[in-house]
Amino acid sequence: MLAHRLEGIPPTIFTTMSALAARTQSVNLGQGFPDVDGPPEVIARAVHALHSGANQYAPGPGVPELRQAVARHQVRHYGLELDPDSQVVVTTGATEGIAAALLGLVDPGDEVVVLEPYYDSYTAMIQMAGGVRRPVTLRAPDFRLDVDELRAAVTPRTRFVLLNSPHNPTGTVLTRAELQAVADVAIAHDLVVITDEVYEHLVYAGSEHVPIATLPGMFERTLSLSSAGKSYSFTGWKVGWATGPAPLVGAVLAAKQWLTFTSGSPLQPAVALALDEAGEFPASLAAELGAKRDLLCAGLAEVGLDVRVPEGTYFATTDISALGWADGTAFCLALPERAGVVAIPTQGFYDSDAGRHLVRWAFCKDRTVIEEGLARLARADLSA
Repeated sequence: MLAHRLEGIPPTIFTTMSALAARTQSVNLGQGFPDVDGPPEVIARAVHALHSGANQYAPGPGVPELRQAVARHQVRHYGLELDPDSQVVVTTGATEGIAAALLGLVDPGDEVVVLEPYYDSYTAMIQMAGGVRRPVTLRAPDFRLDVDELRAAVTPRTRFVLLNSPHNPTGTVLTRAELQAVADVAIAHDLVVITDEVYEHLVYAGSEHVPIATLPGMFERTLSLSSAGKSYSFTGWKVGWATGPAPLVGAVLAAKQWLTFTSGSPLQPAVALALDEAGEFPASLAAELGAKRDLLCAGLAEVGLDVRVPEGTYFATTDISALGWADGTAFCLALPERAGVVAIPTQGFYDSDAGRHLVRWAFCKDRTVIEEGLARLARADLSA
């Protein structure tokens, strides 16, 4: 009874592997959610809103308080000046932002250039919108953008670039030069760039997040997506936003109104408080995560895994091909029994075979959880 638009789209691997972790009582180094909540004053603001009558429908574009806070965030961090009434819309997390952007902008047959490996909702929503993926692969071990491959991916039917930086699952943060190459292609071919920047503040020493909308000639053709989930450790709140030129933001709202219409009324004022008054939290979180990244990557290397140290996000990637497994999925499905640990195979995020032996590990966990996971891996036989 499945609609054709959903054919070939498997259940999200994150749900599958988190359920496996719970069933086997394994250490979950798979799905990217932290073990510790965000700032207590932000939670207190949500509680206050619950007790103060903010329990009915919020305006479809989002409560003005949050839209104004998002606009202030964009100008404060990036110098991007926005009209909160026409250039900001609140979404049910960045996941709905992605869905609404693609459903609101992509016509059947439109080609979308997208970095491979993909966050899995990208492929699902491009297909549901009737679009056609044009992959550009970030290849191991460095996962850098191949500009020639990017240029070759564009055809006369290409209308969009779907960008993700900091990039999930590889942890790559695109450099200013790489972003300028994307901008040059977008301008030359009159493409719209949809950019997912949910990890914008979780970038580590030596790297810098540069929103592509800040590059010359790009604001007017860029739709930017982000959320409070990762930067403020409230992944379950599902409060995100889309910003950019009014026509692009309007397309998001046109689709969003038929998806959730609105959501999270008492959470939106709390997220506004986070953006305005807890601005130091993401930097302290990034410092903490940087130390956990180093702990995880060193531990993975010690157990014999070929690990790439990420520049941003929650995740590190390993190549397990030397262990003799057929692929990363076989390794990850066996890992709970072998070691009592869950990770995410990334081959499902590729159209090509480039990710067949790659596995993603999350370090957004409590330090003791990471240490226990590494201890279990050290005791286990990881070979096929």
